Amino acid sequence: MTRLYANLTTTALAAIAAALTLAAALPAAGPAHAAETAVAPEKNPPGDIPDDQVFVTYRAPQGFSLKVPEGWARRDMPGGVDFADKYGEIVVAVAPATAAPTLAEVRQTDIAELAKADRAVTVAASAALKLPVGPAVKIAFTSNSEPNAVTGKRIRLENERFVIGGPGKRATLTLSAPAGADNADQWKLVAESFRWN
Repeated sequence: MTRLYANLTTTALAAIAAALTLAAALPAAGPAHAAETAVAPEKNPPGDIPDDQVFVTYRAPQGFSLKVPEGWARRDMPGGVDFADKYGEIVVAVAPATAAPTLAEVRQTDIAELAKADRAVTVAASAALKLPVGPAVKIAFTSNSEPNAVTGKRIRLENERFVIGGPGKRATLTLSAPAGADNADQWKLVAESFRWN
């Protein structure tokens, strides 16, 4: 019996040692997918909105209006709208809300959501401000673009997001362009044109 027990123990120890050796040889398990890394900004980025660009007023069925560059492609979405031209984009999403957005709340919700987007998001700044329509919160961040449908190429984007309170709702206005594009004045025009109807 002692000899049988010793043989079983030796066999069990050999099996454990073999399993440990195999486990050491296998690569360590990682996340389901690696986090996206930031792509380098373009040297001569496309995407400047020309100084002589004509802007037109868009009135949305969700109860808001704003000025957008004439000729940009529009895509209606549930709860909002998307205007795009090459890598430039203006997106507005409207959702129910019971109170005006605060900087603390936006940092907890919107900035946390940006981090989950897996586009190598880097938040540069966030601040409360007052737009002509009323109080808002602004987030400045960089991110990778969606991959180009044909080439798969991504570019680095600069983004400004405005969270704007309204009567029983809030709007999230996001302006995007290739990093290094000079759209500060045009983005200011768009953001300051936002109105609840």
